[in-house]
Amino acid sequence: MDSKKVHIKSFGCQMNKLDTALVSTSLEQAGFSITENVKDADVVLINTCSVREHAEQRVISHIGHLKHIKESKPDMIVGIIGCMAQRLGDKLLEHKTVNIVCGPAQIPQIAALITQAQEQKKNELAVTEHIRKAVEENENQALEDFESAYSNEDERNPAQAFVRIMRGCNNFCTYCIVPYVRGPEVSRPPETILEQIRKLADNGVKQVTLLGQTVNSYQYKKDSKVWSLADLLLAVNDINGIEWIKFVTNYPAEEYFEDIMHAMADSPKVCKYLHMPAQSGSDRILKAMNRKYTAAGYLELLDKARSIVPGIAIAGDFIVGFPDETEEDFQDTVKLVQKAQYRNAFIFKYSPRPGTTSEKRLEDTIPDEVKQRRNVELLSVQEKISEELSKEYSGKEVKILVEGLSKKPHLNSSEGGNNPQLIGRTETDYIVVFNGPVSLAGKYAWVKITKSSPLTLFGELI
Repeated sequence: MDSKKVHIKSFGCQMNKLDTALVSTSLEQAGFSITENVKDADVVLINTCSVREHAEQRVISHIGHLKHIKESKPDMIVGIIGCMAQRLGDKLLEHKTVNIVCGPAQIPQIAALITQAQEQKKNELAVTEHIRKAVEENENQALEDFESAYSNEDERNPAQAFVRIMRGCNNFCTYCIVPYVRGPEVSRPPETILEQIRKLADNGVKQVTLLGQTVNSYQYKKDSKVWSLADLLLAVNDINGIEWIKFVTNYPAEEYFEDIMHAMADSPKVCKYLHMPAQSGSDRILKAMNRKYTAAGYLELLDKARSIVPGIAIAGDFIVGFPDETEEDFQDTVKLVQKAQYRNAFIFKYSPRPGTTSEKRLEDTIPDEVKQRRNVELLSVQEKISEELSKEYSGKEVKILVEGLSKKPHLNSSEGGNNPQLIGRTETDYIVVFNGPVSLAGKYAWVKITKSSPLTLFGELI
């Protein structure tokens, strides 16, 4: 039988990108081949995100586009996988284009689902029926085996890899769909994670990023010891071949926070970078969001991080236009951003997600034009902070992990000689653009910074 070609389109967070990589590797080992061209594909998989409405709208639009392709290729299989698949289930099969719906917990079944859909000419549905129930042992083991077997280096940068250390979330922020599509928190066994990272290091991976919906909630009891993220960081630090360790995303909580910061300070391989979303600077809005901290408590954590880890870079997330957010609430958020001095912040306009507490109980009261104004204003505040922090790097020499060719021409090409523009990142997650040989991709290099913009540093290869 000829190799069937699969095209995979991925939306959403780093967790989704990791799932896409695992699915790609598993399908290749099952005899499929991956194609970048959707028109060449026998199978199209869309890995979906439900965190924001815009992401789901893009998926629906993509399904509409595939409908036209499928008219000329009626045997083409279309599968929807990921969070949107879990949220909508068989409703997605109402789209005549769609043949497979597969939730995040069922991705180990994807090759079998495709084969069944092709051979039996019928639609396939595989989602978790009761998403908040404790994960069945056989399902959890299937996910563990899948994760371990198909873990691989990042396709764009073979020197780095992403390793999931936990699944699900128990926080139930009122705006967030994740607990209802990813299920309850489950921390993976430390020995499984460490063995996975050792194999990656043996394959040339130099940087690993540990992933979790709330990564600092990692907790695994083994014999008489309870492993935390701090313990895991210290253990990964001892793995030969790994040079940099990152972890995302953190929930603002005191438990284990100092231990994690001390692990960062004491372990030369743990990068001095902390991504910890605040979401709002108003205590009233934080309470409505079911975020279990105050603005003052959040800032105290940042002060603690900076006292333990000098030079740490911090990133944040914010939602503007949450139901009933007043101008005073918004100004409290502006003040928090100014005090926090983030390296960068990701800012989003609130959109109600079906099934969440805020969608059920709170009216979306803020007009879109007000959300847009607040979004632009907060971005402007953050941009000035980012610009000042970036300027501090002028004249400094920084170590970066080179990712490869820069997609956008940032520098004067005539100054680069025969070398193209490359892009890399510092341990504090700054993007660095410089001219250098393509052979540096996947390697560490030192660059002297000559100029900066709010989010990018520009330099010369040393």
